[in-house]
Formats: sequence, structure tokens, C-alpha cells
Amino acid sequence: MVSLLTDVSSEMIYPLLPVFLTATLGASASMLGAIEGAAESTSSLLRLASGWWSDRVKRRTPLIIAGYAIATAMRPLVAIAQSATQVLAIRVTDRVGKGIRSSPRDALIADSVDPSIRGRAFGFHRAMDHAGAFAGPVIAFALLNWAGVELRTVFWLAAIPGAIAVVVLIAFVKERADQAEAKDAKPLDPVVLSEVKDLPKSFWTYLAIVFVFTLGSSADAFLILRANQLGVPVTMIVVLWAAHSAVKSLTSTWGGALSDRFGRVPMMIAGWVVYALVYVGFAQATTHWHAWLLFLLYGLYFAFTEGAEKALIADLVPASRRGAAFGWFHLTIGLGALPASLVFGLIWDRAGAQTAFLFGAAVAVAATMALALFATLRRT
Repeated sequence: MVSLLTDVSSEMIYPLLPVFLTATLGASASMLGAIEGAAESTSSLLRLASGWWSDRVKRRTPLIIAGYAIATAMRPLVAIAQSATQVLAIRVTDRVGKGIRSSPRDALIADSVDPSIRGRAFGFHRAMDHAGAFAGPVIAFALLNWAGVELRTVFWLAAIPGAIAVVVLIAFVKERADQAEAKDAKPLDPVVLSEVKDLPKSFWTYLAIVFVFTLGSSADAFLILRANQLGVPVTMIVVLWAAHSAVKSLTSTWGGALSDRFGRVPMMIAGWVVYALVYVGFAQATTHWHAWLLFLLYGLYFAFTEGAEKALIADLVPASRRGAAFGWFHLTIGLGALPASLVFGLIWDRAGAQTAFLFGAAVAVAATMALALFATLRRT
């Protein structure tokens, strides 16, 4: 429920942000890439530290509460931004909150369920996230088109569901007394980097492949910008984003459960193939209905991968190191996110959207081949 409410708040803003930055504040595609890349990279650096610390103190919830509270306080300040630089500062601080909470939250989920249903549990969590991502744009659309509310006022109103989420978190999310008392627990060294020796080689190989994939994975803001280029008007962007989120919400639990049945890596390979096909589609798209179709198909990529990739992390590492492992996972994605978005934006500005999306698809194909090899070597 906390994730659902937080995403309602976030997604009342996020799908409108690319157009707000480019049309209202005059930012370029490169600046858009810099903002999203810097925000995600900052978040990922903090996810490593917070995950490690939650292992050390054997408490997840204090960091989770702090993270949600910071993001809730900062996110609506986009309403008073007068420049792209100010949006950058707000987005980075918002992502600081996400960085603090994400790894402890993922470890808490892994701690709380039987290993046989980990994929379904992570898939269900993502389904609730995406349900909020569906409701947020719908609310924004209603406010903009039916209530006549101004864009900046919508950003202010996004604070309400975020505040409710923090209240629900404090009141109802509790840790079991034995959650952090893992049977394989060992004393933690004082330096985060010293934890490397406690995590298996298969985990690091997996992260290297994820990093390659991330290098071709641009911020979703570029997909929104592309949809606008193809003729989807600003007022319908939020509806498009809501439809995309509805697909993710309806299929994520199912996709995670499939990874429990058929394996994590096969589901991830299927998802990455869908990703590559969608990016090729965006490169070749010529009209607005292509954008609608591709956004709906894009939802299946998330369904196939999100539950599987996090469940695989929990499968690969000792229970006492889950916080740190999720931190390394998020850091890997963050380290790839900044150059990925910057490069994507530069290619867009200099060679056009088609070339940028084809580049992303090519990198996804390379990573998919590496993941298939990883699966083969693990079986032999």
C-alpha cells in the first residue's frame, strides 16, 4: 500500500515532466537525459550504503521511513521550479529518498516470504507500484482536463497521496523480530567494499551483464518525448502512461510467478527481447497509434523482468547479505543510468530519435546474449 500511494504521488508528476521541461522551461533532450541520469545515479549510490547499513544494524524500517519521507517532502517542489537546473536539484533530492529506502525495502520483502514464491512476491510489489502509476496519471488527467487545474497546481496536489503513504508506513509496516537474524549471519566489516568477498562470483557476473543492459536503457522520459513527437498531445500523455502502467500492474504478479515456475533467467531473457523489439518499434514508428501500441507492449518487459531480477538476487546471495546485495544491484543500474541517458540524449540531438532507439535495441540484444551464456554456464 505504501508503494501504491507513493507511486500515485510520483506519477501525477513524472509523465508530465519531460514536456514541462522541454516546452515550459526550454530544456534540450541532452538536459533531460542529464537530469534523469543524475537523479538515478545519485539514488543508486545511496542504495548501496543503505542496504549495507540495514544488514549491519539488522533493522530495515527506520531507513525505509526516512527515504519515503524525504521524497514526499521534495517531489511537489517541481511546482515552483523556474529552470531546468532547479528541476535537477529537486529530482536529485527526491531520488536521495528513494536511494535510502529501496534496498532495505527489497531486503524486507525477501525476508518476509518463502523462497518458493519470491518471484511472485516481488512481482506483486511491482504490481502495486504500477497500480499507483496507473492511478497517478488518471488523477492528473482529470485535474487538467475536467477540473481545469493548472499544471503547477497538479504538482502541488501530488503531495497528498505521498503524505498518506508515509502515515501508512509508520503505522502499519512492522518487521518480525526474527527477520534480520539470518542463520548464516556473520559479523559485518566496517567498510562497504569489504562485503565483496562475502558475495558469490555468480552474483558479480550477473551484475556485469545487468550493467551492459543498462547502458542501452534510456530513461522512460525519452519514450514519452518520442510519443509526443509522434503526435500524442500533452493532455493524452498522462492517459498513455496510465495505460502502460495498467499493463504492468495487471501482469507483474503473473510474470513474477512465472519466474518461480520456469526460472529467473528465462523470464529475464524474454523480457529483454521484448525491450529490444519495442525500441526498434519506436525507431520505426511514424504515427501516434504506434506509440500507444508500443507503450502497451513495453509493459510486458517489466512484467517479465522486475520480479525475476530481484528474486534472482535473493537466490544468489546469503540471507545476511541481502541488503548489501540489493544495494550493489541498484548501484550497478545507477552507474549505467547516467551515461546511458546522456549518450541517448546526445545521439537524439545529433543523429535523431531513430538512431538513438536503434542504439538502445542493439545494446539490449548484446546483453541478452550474455545473459543466455550466463544461464548455460550455471547449468554446466
